[in-house]
Amino acid sequence: MSRPEIIKKLKQKNPQLSNFEIEEIIDIFTDSIEKALNQNKKVELRGFGSFFVKRIKANYNARNPKTSQLIYVPEKNKVRFRASKKLKKLMNK
Repeated sequence: MSRPEIIKKLKQKNPQLSNFEIEEIIDIFTDSIEKALNQNKKVELRGFGSFFVKRIKANYNARNPKTSQLIYVPEKNKVRFRASKKLKKLMNK
């Protein structure tokens, strides 16, 4: 589902809100998740799932598949999502 589709669904459920207000709500929501993840905090949405940051260790033994040359892969952070039991159950019906 894309951003315009989400805005359209929210507009149908809340006709009193303008498109601009709905876009502001979505922006505030996503910005707050981004800020929390940047601070290495876990974001939990009950009944949906949780977002968290996982640190990936540096890898000294990686190879370039094209040239077979050893390369260094630096340490980095990745965003992970873990679905809630309720969402998993809903998806497997």
